[in-house]
Amino acid sequence: VQLQASGGGLVQDGGSLRLSCEAFGFRLDYYVIGWFRQAPGKEREGISMISSNGETTYYAESVKGRFTISRDDAKNTAYLQMNSLRPEDTARYYCAAGDDTTVVVNTSPDEEEFDYWGPGTQVTVSS
Repeated sequence: VQLQASGGGLVQDGGSLRLSCEAFGFRLDYYVIGWFRQAPGKEREGISMISSNGETTYYAESVKGRFTISRDDAKNTAYLQMNSLRPEDTARYYCAAGDDTTVVVNTSPDEEEFDYWGPGTQVTVSS
């Protein structure tokens, strides 16, 4: 059972990246997907979630209007489209999956509610 995030890299201020989160060994269909990030010296921050049916999403204020979360259960993959990137978005980005009977999507993500985590992908935004 594994989640693998990819798509990170180095981008200039104002640029875009699309992160992918693919599940291996289990189906994402009944899981809420969350994206978290951790910058050096800072606590991990929950920035976005999407419900198991894709109808409900959550965004932290820091990314609202710039990032878009989506999922394609046929591909067993979730995505995070990141536009208008800023240097303060520089962090390691993690995806996680939580049981949809446990995770509430319309509130700030609680790490403790997520069962599966990937190793993360680094995003660096240069000024």
